Amino acid sequence: MSREALRIAVVGLGKMGLLHACILNTMPNVQLAAACEKSLVTRKLFKKILSSVPLVGDVREFSGLDLDAVYITTPISSHFSVAKTVLQERLARHLFIEKPLTSNYHESKELCELVANNGGVNMVGYLRRFMVTFMKAKELLSQSAIGEPASFAINAFSSDFYDMREYAEVAASRGGVLKDLGSYAIDAALWFFGSIQVNSAKIESLTGAGSEDAVQFTLQRESDNLQGAVSVSWCIKGYRMPEVVLSIKGTKGILDVNDDKVSLKLNNGDESIWYRHNLNDNVKFWLGGPEYYREDAYFVKSVTNNSLAEPSFETASKVDLLIEMIQRKAERHD
Repeated sequence: MSREALRIAVVGLGKMGLLHACILNTMPNVQLAAACEKSLVTRKLFKKILSSVPLVGDVREFSGLDLDAVYITTPISSHFSVAKTVLQERLARHLFIEKPLTSNYHESKELCELVANNGGVNMVGYLRRFMVTFMKAKELLSQSAIGEPASFAINAFSSDFYDMREYAEVAASRGGVLKDLGSYAIDAALWFFGSIQVNSAKIESLTGAGSEDAVQFTLQRESDNLQGAVSVSWCIKGYRMPEVVLSIKGTKGILDVNDDKVSLKLNNGDESIWYRHNLNDNVKFWLGGPEYYREDAYFVKSVTNNSLAEPSFETASKVDLLIEMIQRKAERHD
């Protein structure tokens, strides 16, 4: 392996950690240089999959490995502590963290300050920014295909906890629906519409008292009167896979997008539909969906060129701020 290859390590070998590790291991300009996982059982599994990759039980053991970048795919509650260790111990300059950035805005703000002094590339894994359907919809909006946007709606649904009572502890271990599925919806709103504020919110507990399972909130763009309504729930029947749907009404028509297609309906009667396969949704290695490879390739290129990667920590911290604003404004229903 040429030293020109980036030396990257992965912390946390759950589903997402294994996925990123396997994708990175296929890239010709990347060396999967190490991995970190506390669970002995998971470490044994990983050694069967990628036996040549050094494996440690504590992130501090990355010291001396001459790493360029670290991926953090641990549970949300540990994102901050792991990232802070990597930065303060100077284990690597560049960081990729799976969404959301941290557990709260205070931690995210501190991480933003740490990376500002570090000078490396930083990025958070909001996957829909790399789905061809959402990329096409963003392009159409930027081209004013529907004129001036007047309102929008986002639904983010899954069946993960459908009809499951007394599962509040399990739901809480994933951070609640806002930090989990809802963060995708909030990031999409920020990506498509810029700075927004929260007008109202309601949180429902469906898996047990005090849980956060269904959230409805309204948003308004700070620069004008653009209004948006967002509904998030992981207790909806019929969603084998999580789905995010964005609908935008404009002065010239309506733009709808989900993971599989984009549709444009104009007021004059013209209609166009683009499916994934119409949008060159091809990558060099397909694992878990082409957007994962696209996302990792973009981060690697950004590190190679030492260029800004989006969503950066600064951009992603705005999602965490909005989550806290929603929670503060929310009426709660147990």
